[in-house]
Amino acid sequence: MSYLIILNGQNKTEEMTKYIIIVALGAISYGTLTSFAKIAYGQGYTAGEITFAQALIGAIILWAFVLYRNIKNRSFKLAGNWKLILAGTSMGFSAFCFYLSVKYIPVSLAIVLLMQVSWISTLAEWLVFKKPLSALQIIASVIVVFGTVLAGNLLNANDLNFSFTGIALALSSAFLYTLYVLFTSRLGNETPMFEKSALMTTGAAMMILLINFPSITTSTHLDFGLLKWGTFLAVFGTVIPPICFTTGMPKIGASLSAILLTLELPAVVFCAHIILGEQVTFLQIIGIAIMIGAIIWLNLVKAKREKQTTENLAV
Repeated sequence: MSYLIILNGQNKTEEMTKYIIIVALGAISYGTLTSFAKIAYGQGYTAGEITFAQALIGAIILWAFVLYRNIKNRSFKLAGNWKLILAGTSMGFSAFCFYLSVKYIPVSLAIVLLMQVSWISTLAEWLVFKKPLSALQIIASVIVVFGTVLAGNLLNANDLNFSFTGIALALSSAFLYTLYVLFTSRLGNETPMFEKSALMTTGAAMMILLINFPSITTSTHLDFGLLKWGTFLAVFGTVIPPICFTTGMPKIGASLSAILLTLELPAVVFCAHIILGEQVTFLQIIGIAIMIGAIIWLNLVKAKREKQTTENLAV
């Protein structure tokens, strides 16, 4: 009997490890994109062309999954609604601003600024949904901001030659991504994952096309190269991460998932250093570690409190 208990425990541990790896791969997949997008800029493609190609091809792939699922289940009823398409416009606008920002500032700085969504979303929930702020959230947010100063190398006066346009675009991307997070958590929870992703990605493609309509419709870069980059970015940014997250997150829980999502930050910085040759100082690494540590600490305490609340209700 004891052997069976031990064996069952080992199987559960192995299963948990498998789902942790799946979610981590989804976060790392996101982290590889920006460096390759910057390479595409070097080949003459614009941020509008790249983001539109990614969103459009991603939407086509996701709708193909939806169609396959419906044929397999012999169900041709769509559960989506226009609100999800509208919510997806924030995702498209955020992606466009972020990809555009890396034309002006280093990729490592852009992702550090984007990660401010960790405290901007908390502030937004307080302002919009009147969700009270805890002392823990405030302290963690202050630590994240402090880590940002180090990670962005903002203390080194000699290196403060960053473009204000790039910084403004990256911060705008963070605010827009906050809207996307809020919409995603509140809308379409009854909609199947692929359909929800397809609807929101369709909205993203529509927004990017609207913003860049004159340049895209007159572009001379609508060629195989753009198709190649759009497909690559769509697969690793629009298709693989949602599949990984939908597969693994329900198995490991929200708090552990939130911790694993922080892997996107070091993945972006590592890729920028290896692929683009961007310099990363020891102080920046310390700043990144502080940011990730604050987010992990916040989620660990949150998970502990939720567990205690559940146990108290069960008594």
